[in-house]
Order: sequence, then structure tokens, then C-alpha cells
Amino acid sequence: MEPGNNSQIILIVDDNPTNLEVLSEALMITGLQVAVALDGESAIEQVQYHPPDLILLDVMMPGIDGFETCRRLKANPLTQEIPIIFMTALSETESKVKGLSVGAVDYITKPFQQEEVLARVKVHLQLHHLNQRLEIQNGLLQQFNETLEQRVQERTADLQQAQVQLIQQEKLSALGQLVAGIAHEINNPVNFIYGNFPPAKHYIQDLFDLISLYQARYAEPSKEISDKIEEIDLDFLRLDLPKLLDSMQVGSERIREIVLSLRNFSRLDEADFKQVDLHDGIENTLLILGHRLNAKSEKYRIQIAKNYGDIPPVACFPGQLNQVIMNLLVNAIDALEHSIKERSEPVSPSIHICTHRIENNWIQVQIKDNGSGMPEAIRQKIFDPFFTTKPVGKGTGLGLAISHQIIVEKHGGKIECHSILGQGTEFTLQIPIDQLEPEHERSLSFEYQTTEKMH
Repeated sequence: MEPGNNSQIILIVDDNPTNLEVLSEALMITGLQVAVALDGESAIEQVQYHPPDLILLDVMMPGIDGFETCRRLKANPLTQEIPIIFMTALSETESKVKGLSVGAVDYITKPFQQEEVLARVKVHLQLHHLNQRLEIQNGLLQQFNETLEQRVQERTADLQQAQVQLIQQEKLSALGQLVAGIAHEINNPVNFIYGNFPPAKHYIQDLFDLISLYQARYAEPSKEISDKIEEIDLDFLRLDLPKLLDSMQVGSERIREIVLSLRNFSRLDEADFKQVDLHDGIENTLLILGHRLNAKSEKYRIQIAKNYGDIPPVACFPGQLNQVIMNLLVNAIDALEHSIKERSEPVSPSIHICTHRIENNWIQVQIKDNGSGMPEAIRQKIFDPFFTTKPVGKGTGLGLAISHQIIVEKHGGKIECHSILGQGTEFTLQIPIDQLEPEHERSLSFEYQTTEKMH
């Protein structure tokens, strides 16, 4: 069964008729067949006699909820291979982790975005199709020669590449949702507070002027008023209250700067291929990572040395390029923190960032740390998908693989790693200054605008 074939069936399990109608219409337009169920029990029964290729499963339903429904389907050998995508209005990480832990392959957050639903369904149908074909080929492996073995390896590589692309899309999508949430939940009230500081200062000064006028006209106030003036220390209040308002205004300005940096980092309104200032992306990333660079302990405080060259705007996918800078800086910070713990002698951890123009139409960025470096055997594998030297639970082995894909495949550039054991590691990336957006990349641009419009 090829992906996109009309025989592919999607089972939608939801007790909301509106959701069923909207999703059914969107999926049938693409040529897929749709079956529906209103609760978990009927869905389990329906799957027994007519297994679908993929299940869209609501979490909150009458009777057994989505988690229990998924658990039962995964416990049945006849249905355990069917991919399940949760549909939920829950935004807590704990709920998402619970859904993935019981066997779901992904989740979609309500309210639905039609493009997102279709994209996720398409990807997981392709992955399911690849898994099915991989199982068939593995079964025939014992009967055929080395040529068949090579074909199986090629299919495995295809599956691995699809997984890398899916995880990359999920990371960028999650980051876009985070920034949109911050912009909506924090930026508006902060702007309200910031905008009210000038009139508040003016009103307070008017009150002080009125008090001064009273004191001038009534030099001998009653004992009750004199006691109150002494109790609140009116002279100190006149001096300190304006300073207090100034401090609050500076704080609100700082919050606005951080929110702006987050928006610029993920480029919610600039997800297309366009020209940007590469230095802005680096500075915004450093600001976001400030809590790790400026550790409370002097021992773990990392110095940043910047040597920015005179470079023009670069044609790129801004959000994806910022993700590469983020991955490289996070890796450098992790390496330095590990080096500080392992070395017995004092270390002054530092990261050097250098940018300059090379060969007329190319930009080079170098990010170098003075950590403990890595042996050559490890350095040769660092761009391989799922390869990591970090402990279990600390890394997926995808950050550098994704970075390599973004630079090489999506920007036609180069990325290299040089490391000397005991001295440190340097990553060098090069991208063209001017290039046309690859025709096949336009469909891969991640549309953060959709997330923004939700708010």
C-alpha cells in the first residue's frame, strides 16, 4: 500500500461531532478514507474487524479515556502496530509525556490547524508504510543474497532520515508555540504596565505638589496630621517613590527586550527564505542562553569573546539557522561544564565566536570552546543521526545531525568540526551570502505564522 493510496483509512475517535466533521472533510479532500467512532469502546471494537492505517484519538471522552484506549490497542498484537496520534487541548508536558509513554507516536493540540493535522498524518503514514516494508524485507533477508541486504540498509537509512526530519519539525514547531505563548501571555500585560509608568509618575508628582501647597498654606498642621507625616516619613517617601518607579520601569523594559529577543530568535514573522543580519541571531541566542553562561558560581561562569566581521545580510531560513547556532552554543556549554567537573586544575571556561566574509560570496562562523576536546574516533561520528556521548536521558544525538542537514542540504553550505583532545573543540560553518531559495525547500519552510494567528 503506497502512501497517498485511496485505500488508506484514518479512524477518528472523538465524542465531538464538530471535530469529527472538520477532520473528516479535511482528510477526505486529500483522497484518504475516513472512519469515525464516538468513544473508546466502540473504537476498539471497530478496529478489530476493520483495522485502519492510522488513528486520531481524542484524550477526553466518556467511558474510557484516550490514554486507556491507546493502552488497550497497544496491548493487542493485532492492533499494536497501528500508529496513534493524540488530539488534546491539554498543554501540560506531563499529559504529553503520558500519551507518548502509553504508545502514541505524536499529538495534535486543539484548536486544530488544518495544515498541521494533514502534515502530521502524512508523515506518520509514510513512517508506518516504511516500517511495514522494512519488516517484510527483514523477513526475506534470510532467503536472498547480499543485494537484498544492501536494499534493506538503504530503506533503514530512509526511515532514519524521515525520523530526523520529523523531530526537527517538532522542535521548531514547539519553539514557535513557546514564543507565541510568551508574546501573548507576557508581552501584552508588560506593555500595559510599561505604558502606564509616565502617567503614574505624573499623577504622583501632582500629589506631591498638592502636599507641598498644603504645607505652604498650613504651616502648622494638626497633631493627627503631624503624627501621620512622621509615621510615613514623608520626606523619604518623596525621594524614594520616584526611584522605585524608575526601577520598575527598567525591569519592564528588560522583560520587553527578552520577549523581543525570543521572537527574533525563532522569527515567528520571518519563517520564509529571506535576508537577515546573522549577528542579530547570534546575539539573541546568547541572550536566551544567559542563564547558563552567567552561572551563580564563578567556577561555572563562561566568558564570551566575540570577533564580528563586517558581513552583509545573509539569504537563509532565519529560524532554522538560529537553531544551528543554538545547537552549537549549547554543545559548547555542555562540553565546558563537563570539562570543569573532570579537570583537577582551575579552568577559565570561554567560548570564542568569530564571523567574517570569505571568497567574496561566503560567510564563515566559528564557535570555539576551551573544553577538554574529543578523540578523533568520536569526532568522525558527531554528525551521524542518533550518535551521542551524553548519558541516557541527556541527549538524543540529533542536534548536530539536524544542524548538518540545515546547513548542507537546505542552505548549500558546509559545516566542519575540529577538536584537539585536552584543548577544545571548534565548529566552522559556511553559507553563501546570496542564493535562490531551493524549489523543493519551499514546501519545507515551517509556517510559524499559523501559530501566531491562533493568539
